[in-house]
Amino acid sequence: MPVLLQALADGTSRPLREVFERVCQHYAFTPEQLAETLPSGRQTKVRSRVGWAKTYLVKAGLIEQPKRGLCLITERGKAALASGQAIDNHYLARFNEFVAFTLASSESVGNPPRIVTDATTPSTPEQASTPQEQIEQALAAINQSLADDLLAEILGLSPRFFEQLVVDLMVAMGYGGSQQDAARTTRYSSDGGIDGIIKEDRLGLDSIYLQAKRYTDKTVGRPEIQAFAGALDLHKARKGVFITTSSFSREAQAYVGLIEKRIVLIDGPHLAALMIEYGVGVTTRQTLTIKTLDSDYFLED
Repeated sequence: MPVLLQALADGTSRPLREVFERVCQHYAFTPEQLAETLPSGRQTKVRSRVGWAKTYLVKAGLIEQPKRGLCLITERGKAALASGQAIDNHYLARFNEFVAFTLASSESVGNPPRIVTDATTPSTPEQASTPQEQIEQALAAINQSLADDLLAEILGLSPRFFEQLVVDLMVAMGYGGSQQDAARTTRYSSDGGIDGIIKEDRLGLDSIYLQAKRYTDKTVGRPEIQAFAGALDLHKARKGVFITTSSFSREAQAYVGLIEKRIVLIDGPHLAALMIEYGVGVTTRQTLTIKTLDSDYFLED
């Protein structure tokens, strides 16, 4: 917030995109930092932070927006810069307009107004988080807990069930079409190192061979990946997916990059994340809708 305010210190009305550029220049963000996205992947973290900083400063009366997309520092904003004090949520809480905004925001979602009243609320740029980030952090925490529950359930079931689960997931991801036409698990007693076969497309022009290992603490090493690659040779196959509930060793990961065949490795956390994303073994409990301003609606002829 102080850097954004400083970008407007000369009293010139500036477009938000120019303010954003000035903030980026101040921090000398690297291309990697500028490209870092929120967990949803829909917006970069830097743009989210600048956008919310602008919103907070507007609500506190330190800047105003004379026209859509333009920002202008106010006398209150100039006084804030001249004070030499840290401009953070606690500083903004001295202004009734900001308090009213945070109280209304908290009450609308049934939460206490911690952003204003909680003395432990982080105020440094590295520690503070925007409402958007708080929502996505909360969703990430919920999904992490769900992922742990999914893996615990899988480990409590039979290896045969796990093999079918893997095929179900591949079908849910769009490989081959319907469950009936696209996928099948191999016979349990004589799979030859292959646990499932799935068509890569609806026409069955190519097939993907699956190996599923339901482990707890055991790390899948290079020998097991080599054995899987050998099984692919027996079937004259070029593509395979090796899925485990545990993890892969560095040697195993390096090996798949050395061979001609295309073998994808999916470990426990990745497996759980895919199940959540494609709705396998999970159900929707609640849907929240976050709305934003429709700028096109407010265009005048």
